[in-house]
Amino acid sequence: MNVSVTEWAVFGVLVLFLLFIDLYHARRHPGKISVKSALVQTGIWIGVALLFGVWVLFQHGSDVAASYYAAYVIEKAMSVDNLFVFILLFSMFSIPEEYQHKALFYGVFGAIVFRAIFVVAGSALLESINFMMYFFGVLLIVLAFKTAFGHDKEGSKTADWICRHFKVSPELDGNKFFTVHNGVRMMTPLFACVMAIELTDLIFAIDSVPACLAITSNVFVVYTSNIFAILGLRSLYFAIHGSLESLRYMKYGLAGILVFVGVKMLISNFYHINVGVSLAVILGLLAVTIAASLLIKPKKASVA
Repeated sequence: MNVSVTEWAVFGVLVLFLLFIDLYHARRHPGKISVKSALVQTGIWIGVALLFGVWVLFQHGSDVAASYYAAYVIEKAMSVDNLFVFILLFSMFSIPEEYQHKALFYGVFGAIVFRAIFVVAGSALLESINFMMYFFGVLLIVLAFKTAFGHDKEGSKTADWICRHFKVSPELDGNKFFTVHNGVRMMTPLFACVMAIELTDLIFAIDSVPACLAITSNVFVVYTSNIFAILGLRSLYFAIHGSLESLRYMKYGLAGILVFVGVKMLISNFYHINVGVSLAVILGLLAVTIAASLLIKPKKASVA
């Protein structure tokens, strides 16, 4: 698949335009984002991502478009796991809801840059070193068990590391990133929170980028799908913030996806799984676990 400079330029201009509109809207309407507004914005982000996939379809055919959609769904699903960490970080740094939007916006902006490095490096490794396919496959299966049965403390570890190595003021100074406290210039908890979001996103990228590369090693498809999924993460957070706890089985669906794409990588030299089948399996795993989370009520603790 050959991707022209024009296609990269179209994607770049579109992303910059969307970021500008998002930032302009945030400055015109500062403060807490309502659930209704967040749902509308989430719908717009998803709609743009789906329309871009249609453009990929006309440019490169159905197989490439299916790869784009599969990678987008994987990244979007993995991003939900990030939302739990965001809640933890906002609590640790005592970030009020009216400033969370700004933290997430700059966190997303930084993720756009760092994901480019991850995607290019991962694709280059797969192209140049044969055994990397097996390494990524095993890595994804190991991460699947960590996702399903581990206790994720990456957010708190990252926050602790930042507070130990940087001067962080004891309290916020409005929505400023830096302030002067006792005559010393230091970062505010808001900026420290943005740093923590960036660093934890890099950790989560270890899961999601290889998973997307298991679908296709094409840099354009993987990067564009990742970016469109990340762009809608901020609004998704405010849209489902209150219902995140109800998605208690979601982690098992994510683990199932990681196992599936890990196995897909391990057997790729012997058996090729059609991208359409991959997309169906990924959507099916998500649908089952989301339905289970919503329909199966947690058992109430018995009172002695």
